[in-house]
Amino acid sequence: MGKNDKTVAQRMQETYSQSVFTRPDLVQTGLTGRLIAESVARGDLVHVRRDRYALASTHRDIVDAVRIGGRVSCLSLLAQWGVFVLRCRELHVLVTPGSSRLRIAKDRKVVLHWKVLTSVRDSLHAAPLIDAVAHSVLCQAPREALATLDSVVHHGLLTLDELAAMFAALPIRSQPLLALVDPSADSGPETFMRLLLRTMGVAYETQVYLDGVGYVDFVVDGWLIVECDSKEFHEGWDKQIQDRERDIAAAHLGYVTVRPLAKDILDDQASVRQALEQIIAVLGPRFSDRHRSRLSTSRG
Repeated sequence: MGKNDKTVAQRMQETYSQSVFTRPDLVQTGLTGRLIAESVARGDLVHVRRDRYALASTHRDIVDAVRIGGRVSCLSLLAQWGVFVLRCRELHVLVTPGSSRLRIAKDRKVVLHWKVLTSVRDSLHAAPLIDAVAHSVLCQAPREALATLDSVVHHGLLTLDELAAMFAALPIRSQPLLALVDPSADSGPETFMRLLLRTMGVAYETQVYLDGVGYVDFVVDGWLIVECDSKEFHEGWDKQIQDRERDIAAAHLGYVTVRPLAKDILDDQASVRQALEQIIAVLGPRFSDRHRSRLSTSRG
């Protein structure tokens, strides 16, 4: 199974498997000081800092976080698993209060997180999930944070109840986000589109099943389908053929389908909103009447 075949939850579990060791950890496995030195010389182990050794296959972010004196967290950790993160240009590191002799990397921008929500320290190299998610809320703008939260719940990493417990420990300014979390969103662009439709004041449904079409991301005002392609996966021609067949099938049912580009949904919402408003203004009266007629017929 390749990395791309693994679920987000599986990648999370892999990250938490032991890949960083103390010297006593290695001694317990039967390694002597000489064997440890030989393993480092061969490149099987990396001597990260005093009393910290990492497997050669360990992700660079993890190695750098341990070298600093902490554990990888926040956007850096979530992005490793495939949780939606709009942008992560810095290395995010959880440093527990009282830590000393920090070695801040000179070749990378580093964000240190000192706030901890849990005392659990099962891992020498990665922050607990609840701390990483909490940090992601504090580190992002509300819309971006909500997309990350949607992704976390969608992939089954946390339940809504667990999120609620986490939010109880966050600043009051963050509380409104909890009520907006929607586990049905399976990509960041879907979250951004949902928020855009809310601000437009239109009626919409999410993840609607249509016979002969399957599930569609949004149905707006009963006739306009909005599909949000994820920027995370660039699929080939076969997927494009499937999408076009779905659009034709939807048209036979009386729906119009639009597919905004993910980059526009994420970075140019003004243009996306303007395009949707124009489509609704021009076609809305005609298709809304047809939709009401269809509903009346189906109920007759």
